[in-house]
Amino acid sequence: MFAETFWGLVDQRAETTPDAVALLDEHGVKLTFAELREQALSTAARLAELGVGPGTAVAWQLPTRISTVLTLCALARLGALQMPLLMMYRERELGALLAAGRPQLVLVPGQWRGTDYTALVRDTSARVGLRTEIVTAGPGGPAPHDPTAILPEPPAEAQQPRWAYATSGSSGVPKAALHNDRGVLAAAASVVARTGAGTRAGDVGCIAFPIGHLGGTQYLTITLLTGTPTLLVEAFDPARTLATFEQHGVTIIGGSTALYQTVLAERRRTGRHPVPALRLLTGGGAPLSAALYHELRAELGVEVAHCYGMTEALMVAVADPADGDELLATTDGKLIDGLHGRVVAPGGDAVLGPGEEGEMQVRGVVVTTGYTDPAHDAAAFTADGWLRTGDLVRMSATGHVAVTGRIKDVIIRKGENISALEIEELLLAEPEIAEAAVIGLPDAERGELVCAVVRPADPGARLTLGELTGRLRAAGLITRKLPERLEIVDAMPMTGLGKIAKNELGARFGASAAERRP
Repeated sequence: MFAETFWGLVDQRAETTPDAVALLDEHGVKLTFAELREQALSTAARLAELGVGPGTAVAWQLPTRISTVLTLCALARLGALQMPLLMMYRERELGALLAAGRPQLVLVPGQWRGTDYTALVRDTSARVGLRTEIVTAGPGGPAPHDPTAILPEPPAEAQQPRWAYATSGSSGVPKAALHNDRGVLAAAASVVARTGAGTRAGDVGCIAFPIGHLGGTQYLTITLLTGTPTLLVEAFDPARTLATFEQHGVTIIGGSTALYQTVLAERRRTGRHPVPALRLLTGGGAPLSAALYHELRAELGVEVAHCYGMTEALMVAVADPADGDELLATTDGKLIDGLHGRVVAPGGDAVLGPGEEGEMQVRGVVVTTGYTDPAHDAAAFTADGWLRTGDLVRMSATGHVAVTGRIKDVIIRKGENISALEIEELLLAEPEIAEAAVIGLPDAERGELVCAVVRPADPGARLTLGELTGRLRAAGLITRKLPERLEIVDAMPMTGLGKIAKNELGARFGASAAERRP
């Protein structure tokens, strides 16, 4: 019987296998589960001295380090509401999230990879009228001799919101979806039960992506559920990181399709398996084509269990390696236990039958309890309480789900959701641009690349991609959202409702997307 709260799981694992390795990093640092609990308690004591307690809203923008895991666990011990923020977020994203979550404390790494995060958060907080304390977080500093003496009782309520995860959504800059410990643990348990991750002797997992993703908490929860060690990689570099995986005997790699492709590309480049102990690739965040699935199976000789989830529903469907290649290549897994799903006609409320394409709607333990800004709730949920995912799917009678597209106007580039509307609004602010549409085009490396289709106000003008991205940078758009391709058109194709027909633009410019590079 597992604990019901995240901290309860930390405590339980430390009692069950205290001397087993919990975390290790690329610098040779290791922590056992007992050490993880002990150091997390000391971190919790330092945070309590700063005024953090049950329900305190705390945001953290920290890299994938052991010290970040200690902070995450410490906040869970205190019963705080924590908002993880991706390191790539800048003024626009931070401004929206800080304004929505209104944290009392923001934890940052100070200087990291050329950016002063203290100044970034300070200036952004001031811009949105938020007075918050900003603290540099990391290893070191004196710990109280008896940290438990100043700590409140551990949280016992598993249904109280404890996590606020950022989502790009389809309506512009990010908002934050609330989740509780019960949902976080249920989502991770579904991955363990369905894929077998962490259940074999000698398994070693990894987090080689930004730990501020909800996947970071998911993989840490799997570590606690199974007692499997997890390798943390602060900055991903293909050759160096895969060599680190090999050195530590990583058997499970989780992440987006782009990470799968990196492993495959290294195999093809060197002619040898880059991670010899690897047995399972699992993750989500972007579609997995049938062709890529078969390439991974044939050339890496590993199981591939691709899953389907989203920020508002931590895990919707999980693949089972026992399902066989045909189902694994053509679906995104089967609905997890405890989650109810239905497929509804787009724009309507008629529930469709097996095999019919429509919008996936879900309800259950892993679904968000709402947003930090309740104004977003009404649009996200139906009147009878189902979450509108915005994804077009087909679902079989067995509950296997195949994601076929998106109603929400989101581009998935290397597993990151990018709002087309946000970029379009910035483009339309330029007087030289009369109309703009931002679309995702298929790309073998990125999954999708960002393509800006523009009709100039002056038909004779010829805006270049460099000029365009320069203006978007000046407007505050982060690098990962910048268009990688620009198409100039004389007229936009329109739908019968007077909207730009993006499907036609995708068909027109998508055929050569895989061959063209910015």
